[in-house]
Amino acid sequence: MNIGERIAQLRKSRSMSQFQLAKTLNIATSTLGMYETNKRKPNMEMLEKLADFFGVSVDYLLGRPEKNDNNNTADLADDDTIFTYKGQPLSDDDKEIIRRLMNGK
Repeated sequence: MNIGERIAQLRKSRSMSQFQLAKTLNIATSTLGMYETNKRKPNMEMLEKLADFFGVSVDYLLGRPEKNDNNNTADLADDDTIFTYKGQPLSDDDKEIIRRLMNGK
C-alpha cells in the first residue's frame, strides 16, 4: 500500500470526506486529492500533521515497517542501577516501594 492509499484509508476509517480532512489540515481539497492519488507527495510537516491527526507514525504513513524498541526496556528485578532520582541512587527501601507500586502491591 502506498502513502496515498494509506491516507485515503485512514480518512475513510474516520468517515471523513476529503473536504472535511482538508479543512482540518488547512489545505485545499485538491491538494489532499493529489496526495491520495500519489500525484503529489506531502512534505515532512504535512506528514507529521497527518500522523498526529490519525494517531499513527510517519513511518506507518510512508509504509516503513514499525520499529521494535524492545532493546530499551528494562527488567526491574534484574537491574537495580535504573533506580535513581535526580541522578542519585535510591535506597534499597525506596527501590522496594517503587517495585511494589509498579507491581500493584
